[in-house]
Amino acid sequence: MGEIKIPKSRIAILIGKKGEIKKKIESLTKMKLNISREGDVIVGGEGLGNYLAVQVVRAIGRGFNPEVALRLLKEGFILEIINIKEYTGKAEKKFIRIKGRLIGRQGRVWKKIEEKTNTNISIYGKTIAIIGCVDDVSLARRAFEKLLKGSPHGKVYKFIELELEKKE
Repeated sequence: MGEIKIPKSRIAILIGKKGEIKKKIESLTKMKLNISREGDVIVGGEGLGNYLAVQVVRAIGRGFNPEVALRLLKEGFILEIINIKEYTGKAEKKFIRIKGRLIGRQGRVWKKIEEKTNTNISIYGKTIAIIGCVDDVSLARRAFEKLLKGSPHGKVYKFIELELEKKE
């Protein structure tokens, strides 16, 4: 049995219209979801289905739309979550400034990283969440870590391009 807490604002998205998203997750993973009004989600069952259902619920809780979160059911796809506060500490001004650097004007920074690394990215609350194939997620994570440590955007984009060239 898996237990996870998601933000209250994400409960309706997890359930979906007339419960369709909840039913879809239950059907695809063969697990039962019990969702409280406070955002506590209990995934009934064991094994791989339980792990996958927890990951999908966690992804929806971190800001992904359900269709993107369901990509986690495909073989080779993973969810990686980076806590921004681990890099900014308790200083709220620093957190706001760094989160702004990660998002960029009108979301350009994260969209560019998302596009270059072939991943799906959600910056929600105090976290950066990344969904994709293992190698792509690893590259996106390293790019965000460089930004979190203060690297200029241009250098981070160049880093991604060089890493992609190595793969070819």
